[in-house]
Amino acid sequence: MLKKKYPIFVALIALLISMACMINIGGPDYPNFPIPVSTEALMSMKEQIQEAVTAGAQTGQITLFITESQLTSFLASKLDSEKNPFLTQPQAYLQNGQFQIFGTVTKGYLKATVSIIMTASIGTDGKLLLELSSADFGPLPVPGSLKEIITSLVTEAYTGSLGPIATGFNLESIVIANGAMMIVGRIK
Repeated sequence: MLKKKYPIFVALIALLISMACMINIGGPDYPNFPIPVSTEALMSMKEQIQEAVTAGAQTGQITLFITESQLTSFLASKLDSEKNPFLTQPQAYLQNGQFQIFGTVTKGYLKATVSIIMTASIGTDGKLLLELSSADFGPLPVPGSLKEIITSLVTEAYTGSLGPIATGFNLESIVIANGAMMIVGRIK
């Protein structure tokens, strides 16, 4: 009789372990309208940036338009290339002068949805400044280096997109609204 119960007990333990592999502990909800991640959006962003830089070489002014789909695709591509990204399934919303980034954070067996909101402005030196407005990691503690991590990702999107010209580029205006970001700057 004991031999008949042993396989059932092992199967029950295996089932419990597999169910406990990842526990979703909540956090803020993703917005109701998901932004698609696509290689087409990423390629489109790169092409637009190249065209803006080429035009800027002649006029001295660069104007860029970046959409939520392009920024989300860029973030997804960058995070996917990391060995252990701190954030997965990113969604970048461009609304009301803010970057609103949603994603999933995994710590051990715990998984939570997070929301990070940053406000963009221009520094006196003509460089992009990002201010962390809020961060909601649900029941998980907010990492101390969060601002640096997000700032480096967004700054890399900005400077990496412009390439070598970024060091000789003064930002004149940045507008974030209605799912798009417009950046205008001048080549030094």
